[in-house]
Amino acid sequence: QEGMPQTLSSTSMFTPCGFSPHLHTSKEGEQGGLIFQDGNLTSASLDALIQHLIPTTDYYPEKAYIFTFLLSSRLFIEPHELLSRVCHKCIEQQRLDDPVLDKARIRKFGPKILQLLTEWTETFPYDFQEERMIGHLKDMIHRIAPCDEAYWKKMNQLLQALNQKLATLSHGQEGIVKISNAVSDKLVAFKTKPPSIQREILSVCSDPYTLAQQLTHVELERLSHIGPEEFVQAFVHKDPLDGTKTCFSEQKKTSNLEAYVKWFNRLCYLVATEICMPAKKKQRAQVIEFFIDVARECFNIGNFNSLMAIISGMNMSPVSRLKKTWSKVKTAKFFILEHQMDPTGNFYNYRTALRGAAHRSLTAHSNREKIVIPFFSLLIKDIYFLNEGCANRLPNGHVNFEKFLELAKQVGEFITWKQVECPFEQDPNIIHYLHTAPIFTEDGLYLASYESESPENQTEKDRWKSLR
Repeated sequence: QEGMPQTLSSTSMFTPCGFSPHLHTSKEGEQGGLIFQDGNLTSASLDALIQHLIPTTDYYPEKAYIFTFLLSSRLFIEPHELLSRVCHKCIEQQRLDDPVLDKARIRKFGPKILQLLTEWTETFPYDFQEERMIGHLKDMIHRIAPCDEAYWKKMNQLLQALNQKLATLSHGQEGIVKISNAVSDKLVAFKTKPPSIQREILSVCSDPYTLAQQLTHVELERLSHIGPEEFVQAFVHKDPLDGTKTCFSEQKKTSNLEAYVKWFNRLCYLVATEICMPAKKKQRAQVIEFFIDVARECFNIGNFNSLMAIISGMNMSPVSRLKKTWSKVKTAKFFILEHQMDPTGNFYNYRTALRGAAHRSLTAHSNREKIVIPFFSLLIKDIYFLNEGCANRLPNGHVNFEKFLELAKQVGEFITWKQVECPFEQDPNIIHYLHTAPIFTEDGLYLASYESESPENQTEKDRWKSLR
C-alpha cells in the first residue's frame, strides 16, 4: 500500500533524531537501479536517484532523501540541469503537454511537486540565484496552474519567500565584504614598527560575559549565511564519468565558508594583538585574564569556535613567549580550557563537549540553551576526510549513496545549529570594534612582543634585528 509519508517540519528534517537514513520504499522491485541493504538505500544510478526524487500522484520522497540527494547531486550534475530533468520527467509522466489536462490527476500531483520545489528553495536558496532555475520553476507551475487557482498563489508565496531570503543573504554578504576590505587596508600600516593603537578592547568592553555574547552574535550571523551546499562544493572535482568538463566551471561557490574561516583567523590575531600591545606587564596580564574569562563564558554558551580562536591567539608564539607576563597570570583556568580543546585523540575532549552541547540543544526550551557553534575548521576537516575517504561512485558507475547519507548527517546537524536565533542583545559598538579594530601582522606581533619583553636567546635576537 502506498500513502503519502507525513511531511516533517523543515527543522526536524535535519535534527539527528529526525534524520533517519532508513529510506524504505515500497517499490523495491520495480524501481530500477535502486540497491537496498537492510532496508537502507546504499547505491543507485544517477538516473534512478533522480527518478526517486520525483513525486507522482501517490508517491512523495522522504524528507531525508530529498535533503541528501539535493546536497550530494551537485557532485554529478549542476542544479539547473537537475531541475530541468525533474521538470522534464514530470511533464512526461503527468502528460502535462496534452492539449487537455487530466485535472483530477493533476490536483493529486500538484501539491506534491509544489512541496518539493518549496523544500528545495528553502534549503538551498543559493541554487536559485540562477535565472535558469527560476525559469524551470515558473514553467512547471504555469503548466499545472490551469487546474487549480491556488497554485498561482502558492507560486507567488514561494517566490516572495525566496527573494526575501536571497536579499537577506546577499545583504549580509555585502556587509561582510565591506568589513574584510576595511580590515586588509589596516593591516598594511603595521608592517613597520607597531604604533600604539588608540583604543583597546577593555575600553570598549570590560565585561567578559558581554564580550562572549557579542562574539556569539558575530558567529551566528556569519553561520547563517553559509549554505549547506558549500560543504560539498568545496570538493567538486571532475566527475570521472564525464571527461569533458568539471561540474562547476564557474568559481567554487564557497565564499561564505571562506569568509567564516577568515573571521576565525582575525579573532586569533585580534586576541594576540590586544595582549602584546600594552606597554606594562601588569596590563598585559590583565588582558590575558580577561580573555581567559571570555573564553570560559564562550565554552558555557556553546560557542566553541570563538573559544578555539581565543585559545589559538594565546598560544601564538609572540604571546606564549612573554614569560614575565604569564608569571603574573592565574593560569589554572586557562589550562582547563586548553585541556578541553586539546587535539590529542582527534580532539576527543572537544568532541565529547560538543556532543553534550548538541544533546542539550535538542532538549532545550530557550534559544540560549540551543546554541551550538562548532569549532568550524575541524568540522570542515571531518567532512573533507569523509569525502576523501570513500569514492563518490562505485566501480559499476553507481552513486555511492551510503557515503552521502553520512555527509548529509554531518551537514544536516550543522544546519540545525545555524538556524538558532541569537538570544543576546546586540551591541553595535562592540561588534564594530571586533570587525574593524586594527590587528598586527605576524611580524608586527613579534615586534610588539620583543618590545615588551626583550629577546631571550640568539634566535630571537636575530629575528628582532631583521624585523627592525
